Amino acid sequence: MLTRVVVAPSGFKESLSAEAAADAIAAGVHRVLPDAGIDRIPLVDGGEGTAAALAAATGGRLVARSATGPVGLPVDTHWALLGPRDTAVVEMAAVAGLSLVPQALRDPGATTTYGVGELIRAALDTGVRRVLVGCGDSGTSDGGAGALQALGARLLDADGRELPPGGRELTRLSRVDPGGLDPRLREVELLVACNPYNVLCGERGVARVYGPQKGATPSQVEQLSAALENWAAVLTRDLAGTAADLRQGPGTGASGGLGAGLAALGARLLPRFDVLLGHLDLDARLARADLVVTAEGALDRQTPRGKVPAEVARRAKLHGRPVLALAGTLGEGAAEVPGVDAYSGILPAPMALAEAMARASELLTDATERALLMILLGARLPVRAQTSAAGLPALVR
Repeated sequence: MLTRVVVAPSGFKESLSAEAAADAIAAGVHRVLPDAGIDRIPLVDGGEGTAAALAAATGGRLVARSATGPVGLPVDTHWALLGPRDTAVVEMAAVAGLSLVPQALRDPGATTTYGVGELIRAALDTGVRRVLVGCGDSGTSDGGAGALQALGARLLDADGRELPPGGRELTRLSRVDPGGLDPRLREVELLVACNPYNVLCGERGVARVYGPQKGATPSQVEQLSAALENWAAVLTRDLAGTAADLRQGPGTGASGGLGAGLAALGARLLPRFDVLLGHLDLDARLARADLVVTAEGALDRQTPRGKVPAEVARRAKLHGRPVLALAGTLGEGAAEVPGVDAYSGILPAPMALAEAMARASELLTDATERALLMILLGARLPVRAQTSAAGLPALVR
């Protein structure tokens, strides 16, 4: 009997916040199970909503200000001062996220993380002892070059001229002059909450894996990949030192390579869920559930590589709890997410992307209702376990 349902979704990029997704799923659960207890746990992964979620969880507050957006124009943004007031949270998506890049300007070779550096400086102005940078939902691929420029580094070409913004320009980088870096960076703990599966360079490098999602053409992907290779080499030589693996180190590719840029400043790159979920008491709440429902914009082969549904499923399985995953789109590998017992797309019929995004809340509620009705129907049927050729029980989806 389902009496307690944990609802633990991520946000749907550019469509639903994690909070809105949790509300939509909870509404669907209530349609079918009006008396069930629902534990809503909207989850952030370092991307959109991270600063607000951590501020709310710790009794902190958001600090509003203007900063340079990803296409070089000012944007209204924020950072968070957490409850104890010695820690600042800079959410890169709030100042350099994909949602801030107009469709017509989606060229990841041209966008910049300059605003991230501006927000870090703003946080330093308050005297905090720790700055946590949340990575995710980025609209940039500049390796964090813009952030370093905002913090005082000079990026120079072979003629000693400063490079303009954008990852593509890093092909011409000849030298990094760190002489102007903000000295306060040496006095604070700089942490980066990131996906450790993301690396800066190589076949699984950030340009090849995420460049197309940000609007890069195949030729632009190769151009960016070469530029980030040069960035890693020069940055290692002039700032980070050879002890740091900026090319392939875990998390160096986070948010278009922002992880690598901040690592060169001495930042520690940490698995995002270890950093972000500790305050939610997530494991204990999952342990009390009869059913766990998670969700994200897409369920595919990237999901096990550090996405929210995979993390929720992994933790739920530690307590033997069943997991249902809902997604806006189902891609290759959707059936292979460890710990997910059943999954479903939320679209009832083919529709344009714009319509699906505009109706995401309604579609998610309806999909939750359909999935739960199927679960309840299945629970009334006699169960006859399938057996594989090897004699082992086979999972039925």
